[in-house]
Amino acid sequence: MFRTLYWQRCLAAGLVLTVAATLQSDTRANEPAPAANVGVQRVLDHLEIGRPIVLTHAGDGSGRFFIASQYGEIYVLDSAQSTDEPRLFLDLTDRVRYSDRENEEGFLGLAFHPDFKENGKFLVYYTTNKEPHVSVVSMFSVSADDPEVADPASEVEVMRIPQPFWNHNGGTIVFGPDGCLYVALGDGGAGRDPMGNGQNLGTWLGSILRIEVNLDANSPHRYLIPDDNPFVGKEGAKPEIWAYGLRNVWRMSFDRETGQLWAADVGQDVWEEIDLIVRGGNYGWNVREGKHQFDETDRRVDGVTYIDPIFEYDHTVGKSITGGNVYRGTRIEALSGRYVYGDYVSGKLWSLAYDAETKEVDVQDIDCDESIAVITFGEDEAGEIYFSDAGGRIFSFK
Repeated sequence: MFRTLYWQRCLAAGLVLTVAATLQSDTRANEPAPAANVGVQRVLDHLEIGRPIVLTHAGDGSGRFFIASQYGEIYVLDSAQSTDEPRLFLDLTDRVRYSDRENEEGFLGLAFHPDFKENGKFLVYYTTNKEPHVSVVSMFSVSADDPEVADPASEVEVMRIPQPFWNHNGGTIVFGPDGCLYVALGDGGAGRDPMGNGQNLGTWLGSILRIEVNLDANSPHRYLIPDDNPFVGKEGAKPEIWAYGLRNVWRMSFDRETGQLWAADVGQDVWEEIDLIVRGGNYGWNVREGKHQFDETDRRVDGVTYIDPIFEYDHTVGKSITGGNVYRGTRIEALSGRYVYGDYVSGKLWSLAYDAETKEVDVQDIDCDESIAVITFGEDEAGEIYFSDAGGRIFSFK
């Protein structure tokens, strides 16, 4: 997730903010040009929701906009343009563990089932307060009496993930175009991956999982493992793993047009990176950070292919990447087809276009009147992108 030490934002203010655009053979490229005709505006400024960590929609044709707080509440508006007060959809504050000192825990993920309109099911990812450092993925249903709210008593635990430390918990959950649930997990925390989880297929940590959620609440099997997962049948490997070698993916999303899964992986010493996630991919952590050998110990394994990020930037630019979405809305033509992302520490925003054939990357600054410590991005049902900061403000593009 975003960097824990807030003083890093103060240090970042004095840095020279030139983007290291990663091309095929050149790690540090020219400073990006400002994005034409793209600005930032604050929206929904009548809301008072602490730490809005998820911004999303239900995909049910209603146009409703959901905002989840890291403290454990989920609120709903009729649309992302609504001036009404938000309605409480679900309150899990009595089950969620969060503290400002350990701010990579809490409520971190929300994903509506592709058939939510028919079945009323959705998934959440949060840190339970029942035992230390344990993440759970649970399924809830809307209330039988009032489908406009969720039933707190309907919780069915799908996965339980012990975490060795309070940081690097990942937390993004998203349904793919294949109907499977993808779960991003960090390497378990501390720093530098002391347990070597990133390269260990015997643990879920440091990976992206892919499962089929079992909607039958009475079944002893809360999820199924897709037959085409890459490590099914591999001795010692967790069959849920879809991709691995990741430090702490802080936000991943599917391009709603192409189905490509994008992930932003927060770096350690020098490099922040953007990855295109593929089946069975090994993204190198902690042997590599970005495109580079991580430390003085060369731990590369013969015969293992490490997938480079399509883009990286170093810590003179920013120190904690927040991944966003490929813009598929209609209001901002200059962002069409471009991946939008930011940096929590430097407060900068960018958009990126990637040519899959040439592997070339075009990066543009998004002009902001102020530094925005963006903690998450999300889409409404129309494909417009929104983002928020830790102070509770929500923004969109103009």
